[in-house]
Amino acid sequence: MKIFEELKERGLIAQVTDESEIRELINEGGARFYIGFDPTADSLHVGHFMALCLMKRLQMAGNKPVVLLGGGTGHIGDPTGRTDMRSMMTAEAIEHNCQCFKKQMERFIEFGDDKALIVNNADWLLNLNYVELLREVGACFTVNNMLRAECYKQRMEKGLSFLEFNYMIMQAYDFWHLSEKYGCNMQFGGDDQWSNMLAGTELIRKKSGKDAYAMTITLLLNSEGKKMGKTAKGAVWLDENRTSPYEFYQYWRNVDDNDVMKCIRMLTFIPVEEIREMDKWEADRINEKKEILAYELTRLVHGEEKAQKAQSQARAAFGGGGELPEKAISVEAHTIIPVLVATGICASNGEARRLIQQGGVSINESKVTDINAPVADGDTLHKGKKVHLKVRFV
Repeated sequence: MKIFEELKERGLIAQVTDESEIRELINEGGARFYIGFDPTADSLHVGHFMALCLMKRLQMAGNKPVVLLGGGTGHIGDPTGRTDMRSMMTAEAIEHNCQCFKKQMERFIEFGDDKALIVNNADWLLNLNYVELLREVGACFTVNNMLRAECYKQRMEKGLSFLEFNYMIMQAYDFWHLSEKYGCNMQFGGDDQWSNMLAGTELIRKKSGKDAYAMTITLLLNSEGKKMGKTAKGAVWLDENRTSPYEFYQYWRNVDDNDVMKCIRMLTFIPVEEIREMDKWEADRINEKKEILAYELTRLVHGEEKAQKAQSQARAAFGGGGELPEKAISVEAHTIIPVLVATGICASNGEARRLIQQGGVSINESKVTDINAPVADGDTLHKGKKVHLKVRFV
C-alpha cells in the first residue's frame, strides 16, 4: 500500500487542497513538507504526538520533513481554539522551550541535510521591517477573508487583539519563506489550522507563482475537543519528568473503549493488515487492545525497557502481579489530603477533600472516610479503579 492510501485508511487525512498532486508527491517521496510547533511549554505533549508520528511515517516513505520551531510566532500566540489571549512569554523562555522541543523531536525524526531539517522562524520573523511586511505580504490579504476564518470568528465577541490578528499573516509568511529558501512544497497541520494553511498556500501562489499544497490531519488529540490531550492533572507530556512512563502508559490504557481502534490506527506503527484483523476481534478482547495501544505508544516515546516496566506496574495495579509504581514525596503531615496533592493524584486540597467525601480514595484495601486519615511509608493509594500508587516518604 502506498503511503497516501495508508494515511487515508488510518483516518489521518481531513482535508487537502489538491488531492491528486499531493498523492503523487507523497507516494513518490517528492514532498518537502513542514509542520510548525509553537514553544508554549518546555515539553511536547500528546497534542504534538500525532504530528511527530506523521512526520516519521512520511520520512520512512522517502519524503523530507522540515520541523518549524515557532521562536518568532511564539511572541504572538496562535488564537486558534483560545477564548482569551495567551500570556506573553519572554524571549529567553521561548528559546529555552525551543531547545527542549528539539531534543525531544530527535527521538522521532532523523535529522540531517538530506533527511530532515529543523528551523526556527525567529531567524526571519524577528528581523522583519514592518512597513516592508505590510507592502510585501499584507497587500495579499483582505480583512474580510481573514475575519471569516473560524479561529477569528470565535474570538470576535470576547475580543481579538491586533497582535493575534497578525498570526495568520506570520504563518503564511513562514510557508512562503520555507518555500523560497528550502523548497518546501507542502504544509501539514491540524484541521483547526485550515484557514491559516490556506493563507500560506495562496501567498506562495500569488508571490512566487509556485504550486504549494496544504493537507490537514485529523488531530484526534487536539481538534476533537482536545478530549484526548488532557487529564485531571493537566496535559499529558512527552517529558518523563512531567508525565512518568507509567502515567503515560496508564493514560492510553484507560482511553474510552470507542476510541481504542481509532488511536491504534492513527498513532501506532502496527501494519494496517494487522489492524484490520484486530477490528474483527470479539468485544471481550477490548482490554487486550488497550494494552497493545498503551505499550506501543509508551515504547515509541520512552523506549522498550520503560514500556515493559510501565506495563508490569499497570498489571500489578490491576492484580496481575508485578511491582506497583512508587512516588517519593516530602510532606510535613503524613495524612491523606497533603499526600494526595504531593503525589499529584489530586491538584488541590479541595479536590482531595471532595474525592474522599465521594468515596473515591482507598489506602491499601480500605476506603478512606476520614479527611485526616494517616498514611504510612509504603502504603498504596487508590483513586477509583484506575490510579494506583505506592507512597515513599523522603
